[in-house]
Amino acid sequence: MVEHAPNPSDDSRPLGLAYLVGRLDHVLGKRLRDCCAPAGVTVPQYTALSVFRAQGALSNAQLATRTMVSPQSANEMVKQMEAKGWIERSPDPSHGRIIQIQLTAAGHAILGQCDGMVRAVEQRMFPDLTPEQRTQLYITLRSAVRALSLEGI
Repeated sequence: MVEHAPNPSDDSRPLGLAYLVGRLDHVLGKRLRDCCAPAGVTVPQYTALSVFRAQGALSNAQLATRTMVSPQSANEMVKQMEAKGWIERSPDPSHGRIIQIQLTAAGHAILGQCDGMVRAVEQRMFPDLTPEQRTQLYITLRSAVRALSLEGI
């Protein structure tokens, strides 16, 4: 199948970017599942662990928002990761009803185990980009997420 670049002078039709992003999401999800599965980690778990590493302690509601899953799914995922010893829960010191969740040493270790494999997928996805181009792509994609998100992920 030959794909043709869109004609930028035709402003009446979409460029097909949404379609390509959707295809990329599909194939990337498969590649990430394949690379994380040997470590016993699902893609949503890897995402959650990465979010904890970047954000620190979070509530279940915050985790659900940042990982783009329902609060119920986030709760189930938290139970599974806690059973594996990757995270721990503790009461929020400033609000007694909120439980904060954070990575454990085992969570950092399993995340580190998957990081190299995920990085390899990212490298394969964009093999010809320079580090500066990778940074610009990251900024552009993050901007697109923010522009379309009510939560400003």
